[in-house]
Amino acid sequence: MANILDIRRRIRSVINTRQITRAMKMVSAAKLRRAQERALAARPYAQMLTNVLKSLVSRVELYDPQTGELRHTLLAQRPEKNVLLIVVTGDKGLAGAFNTNILKAATRFLESKKDKHVEIEAVGRKGRDFLRRRFPVAEPRAAGSKETSPVALIGEHIGVLNKLEYSMVSEIADDLVERYSNELIDSVYIVYNEFKSVIAQRLVVEKILPIEHVGVEEISQSEGMTLEEKQRVIEASKGAGVGLRPKDTRDIDAAAEQFATAPVDYIYEQPPEELFRSLLPKYVKIQIFRGMMESVAAEHAARMTAMDAASNNATDMIDSLTLAMNRARQAKITKEIIEIVSGAAAS
Repeated sequence: MANILDIRRRIRSVINTRQITRAMKMVSAAKLRRAQERALAARPYAQMLTNVLKSLVSRVELYDPQTGELRHTLLAQRPEKNVLLIVVTGDKGLAGAFNTNILKAATRFLESKKDKHVEIEAVGRKGRDFLRRRFPVAEPRAAGSKETSPVALIGEHIGVLNKLEYSMVSEIADDLVERYSNELIDSVYIVYNEFKSVIAQRLVVEKILPIEHVGVEEISQSEGMTLEEKQRVIEASKGAGVGLRPKDTRDIDAAAEQFATAPVDYIYEQPPEELFRSLLPKYVKIQIFRGMMESVAAEHAARMTAMDAASNNATDMIDSLTLAMNRARQAKITKEIIEIVSGAAAS
């Protein structure tokens, strides 16, 4: 049987660990609330941008009547030969299966594109490290260059999710738009954890380019939360001050939607065709920015749940060790009593 002193040391160690995991849970809960508020604050801009584009689509001829070509290259549909995949993971661990599930989804996507040339942009340290071990690091494919590998890691962005800025996302999107316009890539996908609320999440692979329908998500793969995962999140949210359901914005969305559907001939300061060409790249940027913001919120939710489970496991371990210590102490007391009684009987 273990020594009582060793068990006490182990109990103290587990208690200290539980204090750390509880603190990490509350920190993640606070960051989750801020991430939710930020995502909600950015929603009106994204919604109105989408509605303006929808309105312009109904007023602008997408094809040039003289040449018959599309007015914007981001609408061009081409056979998929060169694909770019953006993988959004976290920079840190201790978030349960959050990063693992995203990387599994990315792996399934790559398997479905075996006959294509795929270039990967990794956002987050965990994804970068995983992809570096499996695929070569290369420069983005240039015009006329030969394909050296069917799958290659061409870019990495570490630490950007800790303080996500639109300017950083804008740089990434500008490069994607330029490469797509120059026909260096034929499609762009992003794999991330879509976050609506702590109990409304799903892992998705979304098609960003080409733009087929403005305001419609082109989901290639998706995987929702299981009932068990939802139950764990609900338990972790208790006492953390995190709302379980998203804020009801149906009235606001309905009012904004009227801009695109109202039978009114709006007078634009610039020609509608020029507005359409300038707003489409912004639409791509906001799609990528939204995906990263939701992934940040989902990571904090996953870490909050993981730390809550770790705290509960530590409590169970403390109870088990306390029981073992009491048994060891009782056995020692019993042994001493038997020794005293045996000595008295022998005398």
